[in-house]
Amino acid sequence: MMQFRRACGWLVLSLLAMPVSAQQLSGGASQLSVPRSLGELLAAGNQSSFSGSVPSEKLKPGVLDLSVEDAINRGLRYNLGIVLTGQASEQARAARLRELSNILPHIDGSLRESNIKDNFLARGLNFAPFAAIGIKISPAARFSNSDARVSMTENLLDFSAINNVRAAGANVRAADLTFNNAKETVTLAVAASYLLVVTAESQVEASTAELKTAEALHRLAQDREAAGLIPNVDTLRARVELQVRRQNLIEANNNLAKKRITLLRVLGLPVHQEIKLVSRVPYKPLTQVSEEAAFHRALLMRPDYLAADQLVRAAELRKKAAEAERLPSVGISGHYGVLGTHPSNVFPTWAINAGMKVPVFEGGRIEADIRQAQAVLQQRRAQRDDLRGRIEQDVANAYLDVKAAAEQVEVANVTLQYAQQALTQSQDRFSAGVTNNIEVIQAQEALATANQQYIGSLYSHNIAKVLLARAIGIAEQTLRQVLSDDLGPAVPSNAAPSK
Repeated sequence: MMQFRRACGWLVLSLLAMPVSAQQLSGGASQLSVPRSLGELLAAGNQSSFSGSVPSEKLKPGVLDLSVEDAINRGLRYNLGIVLTGQASEQARAARLRELSNILPHIDGSLRESNIKDNFLARGLNFAPFAAIGIKISPAARFSNSDARVSMTENLLDFSAINNVRAAGANVRAADLTFNNAKETVTLAVAASYLLVVTAESQVEASTAELKTAEALHRLAQDREAAGLIPNVDTLRARVELQVRRQNLIEANNNLAKKRITLLRVLGLPVHQEIKLVSRVPYKPLTQVSEEAAFHRALLMRPDYLAADQLVRAAELRKKAAEAERLPSVGISGHYGVLGTHPSNVFPTWAINAGMKVPVFEGGRIEADIRQAQAVLQQRRAQRDDLRGRIEQDVANAYLDVKAAAEQVEVANVTLQYAQQALTQSQDRFSAGVTNNIEVIQAQEALATANQQYIGSLYSHNIAKVLLARAIGIAEQTLRQVLSDDLGPAVPSNAAPSK
């Protein structure tokens, strides 16, 4: 009996010192490559701005119901990344207008009234011949001038300017596609944040259920000790387990509060706004689509790849514009107006000019422009080709993660059922006096681990589906439907503890 009590004492100390493993906290799915936080999702693309937002409204009293649909809509309006990308698109349009102005007519109007007194002798006029024949002219004269005029200049034919306008147009299309890509990223950020909160809520629910089980076990141990059926060490062991479960619940609640703040920041809501997630996002198998078909669809749908293709097109046109600087350009200018010494005696005057400009020697400037444009073109092509390979990698990784996570959900679900049955049988055996509560505590630990593994595998499966939709370029189109089904709790409830 003494040896048995010493063994129980060592078990109590080991339970007190037992850390919660990283695998338990992450749901037992840490071997998957799916990100475990919003920061991991966005850090790879250096897109930290998508984790912030422009504050949209003040703190509202009460609890705000928030579905996946509502969250995505808010994110697409107030997320900082979408706001900044929208302004970049406007800048591209402004740059195109600037280039377009080089081939459009420039029309100016002017109205001038002048009164001048001048010294003709100082300007080199010789009045001596007039004086010789008896005509006396004063060297100082005063006169007025009235002029109202419209002037116009236009480049009729400038291949360099035309290609620059076309390149600017390609940049605008690339900016619009980049904005669409930002919407995909915002959808990813919102969905990931929403899933993290749902996962944290599930962990709180599981920790609460584990605490209730530990409380029931502690009460049972106290009752059996009071009846003289078990030693005090069994009650002490149950009390230690109860404290561990309380600590886990505190940690789970703290983690949930932080995940809610992250979601609120992404959506532009005050960080102290009370929210209630109404979409539980349960397990739902993914519709089977071949990986090759998904990759080809991604090349047609991914806005970042389409934007990269437009940037290549813009670089090609910039190179043509640089080469066209060697060609002649044709332009016209003219003016029409009225001119006179006084507004009452003006009459129409006009002029039309046409000219051709032929570059002869530019000191190597044109060659430098061509080489620079060629270098930019090679960079854009390399970036596009690299992005194509990255898209193929993203799709392949996402398919592997979806498949592995789906298998883990199935295994974790079966494990959870077995763990529930084991805990029930252990509690029954302890109540019947067949065994001590070491077996019950071990079963409770196994159930807690199974719960965390199920939660983690469910999160991994959902986030893998999100990343697959993002890899294909259809996140905004599909995630509203994929994540909006409300089919009940994400975690099966634990078996009721027996007494």
